[in-house]
Amino acid sequence: MMNQAKQLVNTQRTFFNTGRTKNVEYRIDALQRLRKGIEKYQQRILDALHTDLNKSEAEAYGSEIRIVLGELDFTLEHLQEWAAPRSVPTSSIMPDAVSTIYPEPYGVALIIAPWNYPFQLAFGPLIGAIAAGNCAVIKPSELTPATSHLIHDLIQEVYPQEYIAVMEGEVETSTALLNEKFDYIFFTGSTGVGRIVMKAAAEHLTPVTLELGGKSPAIVHQDADLQLAAQRIVRGKFLNAGQTCVAPDYLLVHEQVHDQLVEQIRAEISEKFGANVMENASFPHIVNARNFDRLSAFLTNGTAVIGGRSNRDQLMIEPTVLEDISWDSPVMQEEIFGPILPVFTYNDLNPMLDEIVRRPKPLALYLFTESEALQEQVLTQVSFGGGCINETLSHMTSHYLPFGGVGESGMGSYHGKQSFEVFSHHKSILKRSK
Repeated sequence: MMNQAKQLVNTQRTFFNTGRTKNVEYRIDALQRLRKGIEKYQQRILDALHTDLNKSEAEAYGSEIRIVLGELDFTLEHLQEWAAPRSVPTSSIMPDAVSTIYPEPYGVALIIAPWNYPFQLAFGPLIGAIAAGNCAVIKPSELTPATSHLIHDLIQEVYPQEYIAVMEGEVETSTALLNEKFDYIFFTGSTGVGRIVMKAAAEHLTPVTLELGGKSPAIVHQDADLQLAAQRIVRGKFLNAGQTCVAPDYLLVHEQVHDQLVEQIRAEISEKFGANVMENASFPHIVNARNFDRLSAFLTNGTAVIGGRSNRDQLMIEPTVLEDISWDSPVMQEEIFGPILPVFTYNDLNPMLDEIVRRPKPLALYLFTESEALQEQVLTQVSFGGGCINETLSHMTSHYLPFGGVGESGMGSYHGKQSFEVFSHHKSILKRSK
């Protein structure tokens, strides 16, 4: 395994040093070929996501394929502009000089993808790596083997291995790759594994982007549109059975509207997933028994006022809302990453904001209110990766909003132009006349 990783990295570095990937037309052609490959493999992608996570075709296409195709189209539209040298002002003390910033690729990039959106979160970063002119090695998640295999086959069909390659395998494969000297590492996954990746990168002084997670709160104030809030919280929380890094992890709701909101959430779950979710063949499954058992233990925390049923044989947990939860409950000590939503009530939001600030910085925050003053207070007082007001998840679908975490929820960001930027070194040149 070690020799295979070393040989692959050396082969890619040799190819990168030929300079071919620095040609912008070469990059555009590579992205166009990727788009055609995805279109060709579309049904197999949908089948693999159903096999690994029981995603319906509609959910798999919308949350994985469509997002990747959108990133590809946006990048192809703007790449010529992004890759061009940029003239910038020069200090007045050197009136005879000009200053230019040259974006250039790092070299050979390693992309380690997670299992929850195994297609989108492998190909999203890859688009940025290709656009910036890098070679890349993708390590898909072994927890979603059908998707891992199709990623390998698709990439192998579209690209020569010395340019873009896939290494499948378990932990030892990741370890072997991390032992090699890459020029950039892009990791999506848990905070715990992120620490391991960063430690390995430090051995070679390799720059990293870490897309991690955290406990992302959703706040519903007394002036919120409760039906709208319920619709958007249910969609954001229970997409992919809650196995989404930016899903609302817990809910803070003003006590005056608590009962109404819970009933709206109950109605929305029934409307979206059916009166008996356990009989819904299209509701996504928990990825494996280990994660199922971890989540099942949380069902004993507090009181399930909605849902609470599970089936280990099917790896299925129905959408669940828990009450009678404290900040010290086990469900509040780690990112849930499943279809379980703890609910707190408040009369005064300030102590709740203090509690959020006291904990590790979340990846996302969602606020439902019409109060401009409250919006400003929350955005000013709480540090988090990104989020929405009167919406959930949608900030991460915009090509114009960089997506990433802060503190324990990650470092660095991507999407749209930022995907090109994160895989580029910006070389500053001052040129002076004789």
